[in-house]
Amino acid sequence: FSKIAQRGKTSTGWFFGFTLHLVINDKGELMNFTLTPGNEHDTKVVETVSQKLKGWLFGDRGYISKDLRGRLKEQGLELITTLKKNMKQHVLEPLQKHYLKQRGVIETVIDQLKSIMTINHTRHRSAINFQVNIFGGLLAYIFKPKKPSVPFEKLNLLHTLTSN
Repeated sequence: FSKIAQRGKTSTGWFFGFTLHLVINDKGELMNFTLTPGNEHDTKVVETVSQKLKGWLFGDRGYISKDLRGRLKEQGLELITTLKKNMKQHVLEPLQKHYLKQRGVIETVIDQLKSIMTINHTRHRSAINFQVNIFGGLLAYIFKPKKPSVPFEKLNLLHTLTSN
């Protein structure tokens, strides 16, 4: 993997390998994904995995970029992220604030992919074996009957009733 894997950094430290970027909906269903070397910055990947999507896209601090936010806005997608400590506050609707707090659902999906679907295996002997392991884990997750989700319908109804 020395020619394709790269050294990257996360909030927990440095690693050598790859990054799996996921987009899920409120039902925990996989919408899109891409696999990049570890040194690929999150902001370079988000446009690829969010093509043809509209509405709200929630992400962590790795996706903060004014340029990216503008390009996604042109696509009809509003990028909503948490803020860094030194950033100026921006106004979010109460429903957007609520869903931003539910971002842990994606972490649960990632945890299930690692623990139940075992995609974080580190002793692959070939790139093909590595890719088959990742794709197999994602495919198994797609057919998983109970997925982590955000109760969108109830909150949307509550928001509609309170705004009238």
